[in-house]
Amino acid sequence: MALGDLMASRLVHSSSSPSPSTAAPPAPLPNHHHNHVTDDLPVANGPEPRNGLEPAEVDKPAPVTYLPQVMVLCEQRHEGIDEAAAAAAGPSTSGLVSKWRPKDRMKTGCVALVLCLNISVDPPDVIKISPCARMECWIDPFSMAPPKALANIGKTLHSQYERWQPKARYKLQLDPTVEEVKKLCNTCRKYARSERVLFHYNGHGVPKPTTNGEIWVFNKSYTQYIPLPITDLDSWLKTPSIYVFDCSAAGIIVKAFLERLDWSSSSSSSSQKDCILLAACEAHQTLPQSAEFPADVFTACLTTPIKMALHWFCKRSLLRGSMDRSLIDQIPGRQNDRKTLLGELNWIFTAITDTIAWNVLPHDLFQRLFRQDLLVASLFRNFLLAERIMRSANCSPISYPLLPPTHQHHMWDAWDMAAEICLSKLPQLIADPNAEFQPSPFFTEQLTAFEVWLDHGSQDKKPPEQLPIVLQVLLSQSHRFRALVLLGRFLDMGPWAVDLALSVGIFPYVLKLLQTSAMELRQILVFIWTKILSLDKSCQVDLVKDGGHTYFIRFLDSLDAYPEQRAMAAFVLAVIVDGHRTGQEACIHAGLIDVCLRHLQPENPHDAQTEPLLLQWLCLCLGKLWEDFSEAQSLGLQSNAPEILIYLLSEPQPEVRASAVFALGNLLDMGSTSSNGVDDDSDDDEKVKAEINVVRSLLQVSSDGSPLVRCEVAIALTRFALGHNKHLKSVAAEYWKPQTNSLLKSPPSLANISSPNNVYSPNNIRQGSSGLASHIGPVLRVGSDSSATCRDGRVSTSSPIATSSIMHGSPQSDDSSQHSDSGILLRENASNGGLSYTRSRPADSVIYSQYISTMCSVAKDPYPRIATIGRRALSLIGVEQVVMKNSRFNSGGAHQGETSAPPSNFGMARSSSWFDMNSGNFSIAFRTPPVSPPQHDYLTGLRRVCSMEFKPHPMNSPEGLADRLISAAAPSNAELIILPQSTIYNWSCGHFSRPLLSGSDDNEEAHARREEREQIALDCIAKCQRSSCKMTSQIASWDTRFDSGTKAALLLPFSPIVIAADENEQIRVWNYDDALPVNSFQNHKLSDRGLSKLLLINELDESLLLAASSDGNVRIWKNFTQKGGQKLVTAFSSVQGHRAAGRSIVIDWQQQSGCLYASGDMSSILVWDLDKEQLLSTIQSSGDSAISALSASQVRSGHFAAGFAAGSVRIFDVRSPDRLIYMARPHAPRMEKVVGIGFQPGLDPYKIVSASQAGDIQFLDVRRAAEPYLTIEAHRGSLTALAVHRHAPVVASGSAKQMIKVFSLEGEQLTIIRYQPSFMGQRIGSVNCLSFHPYKSLLAAGAGDNALVSIYAEENYK
Repeated sequence: MALGDLMASRLVHSSSSPSPSTAAPPAPLPNHHHNHVTDDLPVANGPEPRNGLEPAEVDKPAPVTYLPQVMVLCEQRHEGIDEAAAAAAGPSTSGLVSKWRPKDRMKTGCVALVLCLNISVDPPDVIKISPCARMECWIDPFSMAPPKALANIGKTLHSQYERWQPKARYKLQLDPTVEEVKKLCNTCRKYARSERVLFHYNGHGVPKPTTNGEIWVFNKSYTQYIPLPITDLDSWLKTPSIYVFDCSAAGIIVKAFLERLDWSSSSSSSSQKDCILLAACEAHQTLPQSAEFPADVFTACLTTPIKMALHWFCKRSLLRGSMDRSLIDQIPGRQNDRKTLLGELNWIFTAITDTIAWNVLPHDLFQRLFRQDLLVASLFRNFLLAERIMRSANCSPISYPLLPPTHQHHMWDAWDMAAEICLSKLPQLIADPNAEFQPSPFFTEQLTAFEVWLDHGSQDKKPPEQLPIVLQVLLSQSHRFRALVLLGRFLDMGPWAVDLALSVGIFPYVLKLLQTSAMELRQILVFIWTKILSLDKSCQVDLVKDGGHTYFIRFLDSLDAYPEQRAMAAFVLAVIVDGHRTGQEACIHAGLIDVCLRHLQPENPHDAQTEPLLLQWLCLCLGKLWEDFSEAQSLGLQSNAPEILIYLLSEPQPEVRASAVFALGNLLDMGSTSSNGVDDDSDDDEKVKAEINVVRSLLQVSSDGSPLVRCEVAIALTRFALGHNKHLKSVAAEYWKPQTNSLLKSPPSLANISSPNNVYSPNNIRQGSSGLASHIGPVLRVGSDSSATCRDGRVSTSSPIATSSIMHGSPQSDDSSQHSDSGILLRENASNGGLSYTRSRPADSVIYSQYISTMCSVAKDPYPRIATIGRRALSLIGVEQVVMKNSRFNSGGAHQGETSAPPSNFGMARSSSWFDMNSGNFSIAFRTPPVSPPQHDYLTGLRRVCSMEFKPHPMNSPEGLADRLISAAAPSNAELIILPQSTIYNWSCGHFSRPLLSGSDDNEEAHARREEREQIALDCIAKCQRSSCKMTSQIASWDTRFDSGTKAALLLPFSPIVIAADENEQIRVWNYDDALPVNSFQNHKLSDRGLSKLLLINELDESLLLAASSDGNVRIWKNFTQKGGQKLVTAFSSVQGHRAAGRSIVIDWQQQSGCLYASGDMSSILVWDLDKEQLLSTIQSSGDSAISALSASQVRSGHFAAGFAAGSVRIFDVRSPDRLIYMARPHAPRMEKVVGIGFQPGLDPYKIVSASQAGDIQFLDVRRAAEPYLTIEAHRGSLTALAVHRHAPVVASGSAKQMIKVFSLEGEQLTIIRYQPSFMGQRIGSVNCLSFHPYKSLLAAGAGDNALVSIYAEENYK
């Protein structure tokens, strides 16, 4: 199995944005996106009509109703992105992470070996049996002269220890005195410095330790045993230290040590001493004397475990009769060569003891004993064997720290099996040295066991015990690939799995593997590193230190890997450079910028673009490489990076667009132009020019449909505000300076006003581009000078920059813009009494002006986080936005001498203190100045919406209005410096910490729920198509308690719930079966209110509620039926800077194409793709008036009908080249506006219904002439609402004259509703809205005057 195939097949379904599918699969999954299937009709349509008007031959209609398969806004990004959530998703540097890394690696630098054997003299307290255990270090001391035996034993013990720690210094004392032991200890500590010292004590020739905790040594003449208190030993050796006591009753020493440790830790506040003890038996036990064991069985287990284990096992196995035990000493091979029998046995033993320890010990203890110090780890592995062997002789070795019992762990069975296989091969291998070595099946079997766990295990189950074995297998080339693949699968289960693997000790192994050039390991190694770095960012340091970054750069640059895997390499590199200057420098030297930019460009411009996940991570990697690193930014600008990245701002995936914005934003150097204010250096000039180009492109995407993208744009533009602070402040001040005659004579330097690409030119203002003046409203400077005079209706002062504030105004909104009802406050730095101007940049000042204009729009973004960032950016350049409350001033304003409205009209905290009309020595009046013809046309774009007028008498108090205004509004400098944090990088990192290889079970659940709902829908549709549709029975009436009446109502398809909203955008949810409120919330908290429509998105799946405001802002909510649980999924402006006069935006949604259509009092219709969250196209309505009604076909993708205010009706097809496919004036000769329009029920895409305000309902057939084939005069001049059922043959109309009528498609009046069904039978209210249930014969009606929502059904409704 090639891992590439495994990963590609699984990864391709889990990339962050699905790529568009070219054809619809027969039964698509509910979360599968069809991006604009060309024709979704279930009927065969034959050839397209040539001009859209001739009838197409229609075959017999399909028996089933069409239910759309498209689902939108259900990606990870719609779970909501805020700084806290994004930070949690990104790689961590603490928490889980800190536990796996060994606190500090240690080394045992010196080993003291003390042997008290006194060969041939038995101690007085030992009575030996016969035959008795004699061997010391596998040497029989009685086989030679005692002094020689002692020396040989000492030398052998030294070599046995050296096998485990060759680099340590070894000091040996044979049968020593107290003084010699003291000297030995002091010498060892001196050599070891802060490293660990090992003290090995063999007390087989001396009495047992005393109850006071003393061990025995000798006097010089060997005539006496001298006690050596453990306290002395400890004071000489100090810490860190490890003691091995091989003597009877060794537990006494451990107990004495623990008492000393308790005493020292309670007497001093220092942390507990790093002291480890290994003792051969408990306090009441003596060492085994059986001849089957060596005398130093404990030492033999600790220093020669394989030999000891095989000798012990051989006596217990079936081989004991046939096996010559002397062969065990002749096992061929070397312990460190795994391709030999001895090496393999040692390897298996290490794997098994590691596994037992990892599964039994607490993780922090495992880290300390088995991962911190090589010699300590080896001794503890071997200690587990000692416990197993010695317990069989009724002797229990003990340790400090205390370990749980492991002698009966089932992994010992695996060791016995490996030992048996080895012993059975041994005679043959010794007889024929050239015989081929057959590896043990142990590792293969253990990998299989791990694979079985992977198939059935999960976080809730016991962790896989084979994990340490997988780690050992990485050492073997033959098993390495399989082990890595399985390890990759394990790591993919989640951060908990990565943490487990790291705590086992995988890190140094996979770091070392980056030095291999094996091609087959590349993909899986990149995957494993992706998983590690998605949990722990701190590994970036190790990777750069070992040169690992070059491995990933080479992989990223190789075209033979799958794009998803190269995206992982880009992610790894992004983490390496994230906030790590050494990493940034290393990657720049390795050519990462060029590699990334090369792969961001398609080979052929006409080719389909690369995998979105790869594009996303190439951008994020570049952004992180440039972040706060000016040399890298300069290199990026020289490499033509902006041009390549700007090309990606129109990509279909919002994640790619947001990442490209992130990269562009990090090219902006926050310190370059603001640090000295003067840019004489030509290089710097080039840099500023490049930055201006970047900002120009960012301003164009500031109204993207995705909050993810707009948020990054707002953050990037805030960076620009910091970097170009002085220029922006001067441009802002230039505009808001007092209008003097000199200014009127010469064009202001802030903008080349008449330049064709300037957003403020009169043409652009007229065409609906969001101009500065209309966004900003009136602004007025107030000086603290004593002579304030009025010129041209505007206040000016003799000392224009002496104060640091500007007065704000405009309570009166003009109709030219939805954004005009805000005041602005301008701040400058008052420390030096004036603005610090830099030399003017005429070429850039247009951009600065556009910037201010755009940021004013951003500050009103429908997505709250983005609006906050916009306001912060404006405050950086000295513009304080003051949002007006809902109450508006009269258009005439107040005459001079009158006081105007109370201060509550201003959204400022301290407005009452500085705006108290009666207490001051001046009075203020608002008025809208007459629009006089300006002297120069460039001033039209900068007209004042309104101004303030002062009484002629001067401001006497030195602390005038201005100073008070400042104290109320100006934030401190500390607030301004805080730059909002980008979220796209951390949020995108979250993708890699989620499972990538396995499809989630959620899909199956969603699929099952979807099928169930489809069946319910089909049953309901069949029922309602057969019903009489006479809506005579009122089944529910709900007093919504809206102050301004019900503006919109909506029935949910699969639950008895109705949603209603009023003009103030208060949304309420009600259960009409139980007559109980479910939820209530505000669509937004802004002062600008007005609701256009409520729509349901994904109604067959997890439904979302779309609330469209009359200013064109669209907000989409989920969990809206949970009390207080509503969550904003996305929000955007559907009219994108097209100023809709009259605030009458109309909107409709088409599920099967994923398109949202928006228009209003403007010349175009905007088509939004909600899957891509992108403006799909702008269609010229070419109408004679504003569009007053929109309806999308639920049968044919891309078809929608529009009704105009002048009474005409048009049908458009997004797919046809000329877009307009039908035009009629069914309501002529009356010119009343079309109130409602809709496609007729059923599957016929050619019939529409249109109702005008005059009260007539017209039925049209597109294939016939432009004349209606049926007219119903429903109401006399007061029709306010029309509803067309999606499936049942019925339409309903409502009137302001308190009446609802229901008609069949043949024009027969089925029902008329005038009265409530109560006892008094009062009249229903004037009808504001009507809405049918999608699949049932239910009608919801909302009243304007009494705020009631009534639901009507047939007589026999259950």
